[in-house]
Amino acid sequence: MSEEINKVEDPNKAVVPVKRTSSSSIMSTGWSAFKKIATVGAVYLIGYMNWSVAWLIGPVVLSVIRDQWKKEKEIKRNIAKASALSNEKDVILARIDELPAWVFFPDVDRAEWLNRIIKQLWPNVNQYARNLIKDVIEPKVNEALVAYKMYGFRFERLILGTIPPRIGGVKVYEKNTSRNEIIMDVDLFYAGDCDISFYLQGVKGGIKDFQIHGMLRVVMTPLITQVPLVGGVQLFFLNNPTIDFDLVGIADVLDMPGLGDMLRRIIVEQVAAMMVLPNKLPIVLSDSVDLISLKMPEPEGVLRIHVVEAKHLMKKDIGMLGKGKSDPYAVVNIGSQVFRTKAIDNTVNPKWDHWFEALISSQKGQIVEFELFDWDAAVLGVNQDDFLGRATIEVGPVVEKGELDTWLTLEQAKHGMVHIRLTWLSLSNNTECLKKTIKETQELRITDLSTALLAIYIDSAKNLPQARGKSKPDTYAVLSVGKNTQQTDVVMREDCPVWERGFTFLVPNPETDTLTLKIMDQKTGSCVGEMEYNLSTLLSKENLEIVKQPLTLHSSGPDSKIVIAMKLHLLKYPEIKLDSGGDLADPTSKLIRSDSTVSASSVVTLPPSTPNRKFENIRKQDSIRSAPSTMTLPEESSSDNQNSTEELIIQEKTSNFEANPSDNSLRRRQTTIDDAGEEGLGRIQLTIRYSVQRQKLIVIVHKIKNLPQKDPSNIPDPYVKIYLLPERAKESKRKTNVIKDNCDPVFDESFEYTLSPGELKTKQLEITVVTQKSIFSSGNNIMGQVIIDLGKSDFTQALTDWFDLYAEYSSIRD
Repeated sequence: MSEEINKVEDPNKAVVPVKRTSSSSIMSTGWSAFKKIATVGAVYLIGYMNWSVAWLIGPVVLSVIRDQWKKEKEIKRNIAKASALSNEKDVILARIDELPAWVFFPDVDRAEWLNRIIKQLWPNVNQYARNLIKDVIEPKVNEALVAYKMYGFRFERLILGTIPPRIGGVKVYEKNTSRNEIIMDVDLFYAGDCDISFYLQGVKGGIKDFQIHGMLRVVMTPLITQVPLVGGVQLFFLNNPTIDFDLVGIADVLDMPGLGDMLRRIIVEQVAAMMVLPNKLPIVLSDSVDLISLKMPEPEGVLRIHVVEAKHLMKKDIGMLGKGKSDPYAVVNIGSQVFRTKAIDNTVNPKWDHWFEALISSQKGQIVEFELFDWDAAVLGVNQDDFLGRATIEVGPVVEKGELDTWLTLEQAKHGMVHIRLTWLSLSNNTECLKKTIKETQELRITDLSTALLAIYIDSAKNLPQARGKSKPDTYAVLSVGKNTQQTDVVMREDCPVWERGFTFLVPNPETDTLTLKIMDQKTGSCVGEMEYNLSTLLSKENLEIVKQPLTLHSSGPDSKIVIAMKLHLLKYPEIKLDSGGDLADPTSKLIRSDSTVSASSVVTLPPSTPNRKFENIRKQDSIRSAPSTMTLPEESSSDNQNSTEELIIQEKTSNFEANPSDNSLRRRQTTIDDAGEEGLGRIQLTIRYSVQRQKLIVIVHKIKNLPQKDPSNIPDPYVKIYLLPERAKESKRKTNVIKDNCDPVFDESFEYTLSPGELKTKQLEITVVTQKSIFSSGNNIMGQVIIDLGKSDFTQALTDWFDLYAEYSSIRD
């Protein structure tokens, strides 16, 4: 057989001759001819069947998009791989986008010596990583794919290649660390030449160019006096690492934007479940160390996240006249914890008012990421949601301030901002603060918020009953606190299973909540043992904990035990600081806010012809009725806020204040219950209260007395309108129901505004009484008005009083 020799140039070697047989050339020519015949045949078939040209254009467009997308990813992967193979000097000179951490941060040390060690160790690490992927990742991926109706996932070949991970820098913490541990952050980057193949539903696919990049924290603890001097190591990523790979083979058909992402997302989730905070990968180095010291969860606190609203988002939906609006929702990521708000239809200024609580296991380095999307219906199970922007904020500054209220500008978006409020809840074992925490949490009227945190370690079970056939059970433990349920892995064919697994639960109320634990047999689906533990019992224990000990299992054998350890942490709100005047300090005063500037033109001034109408908010008064009545504040309807109630004591008073024009001070004006006010326009009774924890201004319109009736045949139909000044924006408008034919209407309606303490001091309430019947003059239906300056008094305690109504000072806009 004839042969032809080609010369191939190797950049590191001389010209190398490569043999190519004529049979290979014939095969290549035949394949090329077949593709051309297939293309011509497809075009002929489309014309012959009189099909639309869209049948041809659609696949061509998708193919072009796919090729372009793959080229961009391939270029990125090649650059990353070149970086992993290059030495330190080459990396700097290449000016690659993702430079090592030591280039930017002076406290990060270079680690070229460590990279050389890893290169020598890589063959051994390679074997360990293969076993870990096969034993841990494969079952989890297979289980996750079941949700997408995809079965039979298994790895066939796992070769991680010859390119080892690269350390971009190492930072060792010397301050604010325990003497019993060493903490260091490692900038880990891996862009290997792996060769991985798998089967999914009988179809073979492959993965190549696998890449992972993230900040890996290494905690060496506890330090011991025997060799190896370190009892164990905890490995975990502070935040989700960046993971990417390329699908090959038949699976390459799925590698389209939105389709191939499904497999990537599942792999990221499984890595996060294994070693992204609050999950840690513990490694024991000494037999003298108890596993509970490495595997017992050790949270540092709870971060309460209030996703309030967003504004000026991009329009992604297509309307009749071009771009419509969006159906935005927010996704919050903290390590492996993911939360999502509901979607608000057809708006670019959504108001979510949604609360989340996240466990924080490390104040140093963790970030909160907010991602906004426009919801669109999925097509063939593929997510079609459009990206609206991203914003991030570090946990550390929130811990220092205690509370943070700010607008974040969205990145990777043309425009848009998101309004968030963060509260840091520290951990305490002082039971005296529990009642205060419960009270403050109940004020928020969000029923699923927590007051405590339970850390639990499931060590093992003993003497579980066997089935009738004397076969040992395949057991796993299921733990529940309220609506939160978690479970251990399955231990096969064992009546004394060992799990050694830690869990954390957020507890709404430890005085009433219960931990439920069941041991299940996977083969039969039956319960082989269970127990209930009242968390109130922990409140009487020393340090609110029980050390590892066996507890009796019910509905099981007489000697069946479960060995566990538990510790209860009580959540503690940050202290509310007071300024020199005794008012609430503004926690946002040090923030640069886009909406906090109040211009001189926004201050409300009254016309000089009405000097007696210049009045400010009333302070608490001493004269109250001896028998106060109770009033229930109704909650605005929301899918996120449960139908809970909050009782306030309404102190109905019969006195009033007015401003002294000469010295601009407040003086008491004697009134009676039948008083029609200073200008004879009647009086309105209001309750005003500000909830610091909820960041809510609550306004209750109770009733109006003695509205004027100039025409006995024309009784007014009054209602009340409320605006926040100085903007008087449409979003701040609130309105009561209309009461027909009544000069003394009773409303008892509650309204809420979401305001930070800093915003509260810059706002005024404009309360206007309006009638649907115009009785004063043509086109004017305003019966009276009152302006209340919210920055002049402390409304953290409910204030209820009567306010005189005055003639309008400016035109009211609907």
